[in-house]
Amino acid sequence: MSMNSIRDTFFEECEELLEALVEGLSAMEENAEDMDVVNAVFRSVHSIKGGAGAFGLNRLVGFAHIFETVMDKVRSQEIKVDEELMLLFHRSGDQLADLVEAARDDREPDAESEAAIIKELDAHLGDQPEEEDFDFAAVTLDFDAPQIDLPEADAGPSLRRFNIRFKPTAALYANGHEPLLLFDALAELGTLSVKADLSGVPDFDAFDPDSAVLDWTLALDTSEDETVLHEVFEFVDSLCDLEISVDEAALPDVEMLPEPQSMAEAHGTPDPAMASPPPETRPAPDAKMTEPSQKSASKQVAPSRDEPRGPKPTLRVDLDRVDRLINTVGELIINQAMISQRIEELELPAVAHLTNELEAYKLLARDIQEGVMAIRAQPVKPLFQRMSRIVREASEATGKKSKLITVGDSTEVDKTVIERLADPLTHMVRNAVDHGLESPEKRVEAGKEAIGTIRLSASHRSGSVFIEIADDGAGLNRPRILEKGIEKGLVPPDTELSDQEIDNLLFMPGFSTASEVSNLSGRGVGMDVVKNAVAALGGRVSITTSPGSGTTFTIVLPLTLAVMDGFVISIADQTMVIPIASIIETIRPSRRDLHCIGTDGEVISVRGSYVPIVDVARNLGLSGGARDINGGVLLLVSTEGQGLTALRVGAIHDQRQVVIKSLESNYGAIPGVSAATILGDGKIALILDPDELVKLHPGLHYSPPASPPRMELRHA
Repeated sequence: MSMNSIRDTFFEECEELLEALVEGLSAMEENAEDMDVVNAVFRSVHSIKGGAGAFGLNRLVGFAHIFETVMDKVRSQEIKVDEELMLLFHRSGDQLADLVEAARDDREPDAESEAAIIKELDAHLGDQPEEEDFDFAAVTLDFDAPQIDLPEADAGPSLRRFNIRFKPTAALYANGHEPLLLFDALAELGTLSVKADLSGVPDFDAFDPDSAVLDWTLALDTSEDETVLHEVFEFVDSLCDLEISVDEAALPDVEMLPEPQSMAEAHGTPDPAMASPPPETRPAPDAKMTEPSQKSASKQVAPSRDEPRGPKPTLRVDLDRVDRLINTVGELIINQAMISQRIEELELPAVAHLTNELEAYKLLARDIQEGVMAIRAQPVKPLFQRMSRIVREASEATGKKSKLITVGDSTEVDKTVIERLADPLTHMVRNAVDHGLESPEKRVEAGKEAIGTIRLSASHRSGSVFIEIADDGAGLNRPRILEKGIEKGLVPPDTELSDQEIDNLLFMPGFSTASEVSNLSGRGVGMDVVKNAVAALGGRVSITTSPGSGTTFTIVLPLTLAVMDGFVISIADQTMVIPIASIIETIRPSRRDLHCIGTDGEVISVRGSYVPIVDVARNLGLSGGARDINGGVLLLVSTEGQGLTALRVGAIHDQRQVVIKSLESNYGAIPGVSAATILGDGKIALILDPDELVKLHPGLHYSPPASPPRMELRHA
């Protein structure tokens, strides 16, 4: 493995550690007395420091050292956590992330910000005794270099003896771990003696090579804290029984271990045939930095025999390879549809074997597609965690107090969607703090808490991903928005706009209600960029607001950018597809349930409620203006803006899995149409967007009454 590859792996692991750090700091806000959480935060910082030292990233090491030193004082309860210290920890976590990013990109970080935070951290340390300069030898691949003689540990008054009982389970060997490497790591901490217990070794005939029969008793004289010992075992803590105790009365009179090549003799390892067979590659315990364990450093590990132990094995794959695999699976699904179509066209007599094999092929293609899509799916949690920093920075810049609440951060979205959603989401969260929340004084006057709340939520609904950014501020000032729109020439002065049309002015290019330019707003580059970015992902943005209660921006995105289940339907003489996830039920209407409202409106009675009807062919300009209120099939769908709506289509022909092909990149945007697909006969079919179809309907700006007025109601 090349040095660059090892370095890349380190920065990938840093991302996981930083996520664990953010999560731990959020948990500390709720309960700073929970030492498990405090220890988890400390270990995240310590692990980053250790890895950075191995690569000679001294600036990152120095900052992490000061950060972890303050955290260590919190662990020892020398410092009490308050609101001010928690804010400093959050800022320190942000700075640590900046230093990691700067080291990864080989650029200089912001020295002014770093110095300011270091000064605040130092203020919490008080008068500290001078420490020797700490440094790490950078990683080298020259394994033949002569071994460096390290100075013996200073047997000062802080030297203690730790008695360690270590008993691996079979899972430890199955996961590629090697006790020898753990003992080598302990030997670097001080003077170590090792004694193997061979009493559990059975007779040769009864020996099971997959079992673990050895356990060890170790004595370590070191000046290190007990937590450091646990960190040596933290990557195998669920794969062994481990006991660590302090022998205060023992004297440090133990010989150092011999060179690594003779360590096996000290362990008392029996004949190789008697040992558990190791896998081909056994990495050192610190070669893979996984998310820090949530166990307390002083807690004995007692793994359950009923539960699988150890981290799940992972494999990092280049994204281009996954994309090629997804494209191939898409073509496989199209091929399956074409084969089905050709067999139907042959009009062969019913052959049970052929039908069964074809159905098995269809199910297999679906299983492959779902498995491949799951590879690209990722939870939105890392993206949501990033927004906590945006909220803090925006609050500091505006002088407001706010907190972020996240809901549904385990919701999985396509990786491409997450990456391209980061910038628009950042802008919307900043706007929520800057424009949405009032100042603390105004909030108190309005009977609210001085600290405003930004709520970020994600969920799966109707085959789409819904991401909501909500604030509990004053709501949109529609008169002000309309005034600014007229002032900037976006709308004529005498125009009368509905509330929704006024809200949509926020998405006009160059629109801004800010009276002056600041770090966050006033430049006229904002929500239009957000709308375009979301539209490029095949999604849309909507606004709901309540004066005095706040505003919610909703981003609706496709669940996947590759494949979906849909109904193949006919619209006039065209074959189209509608997502099956958006359909609640299908209705073959009877004449007595159909009613007309006014000159152009239609509703259908569904279990005592009246639902508006949208003629899809008419809205798409395929019916020549003609109306056939008695024919067709109605598809009951739930839309974002209108709620329950019935779409009239010609007929339903089939239900199948279709491959999504972008229209905008190959042709252009079509109102009411989200994408296209290739059918089994090789023809292209448009994929309809129910929400956009409803918006195209000219008479559907009203909400249908629960019971239509008697004077306007007449049977179709």
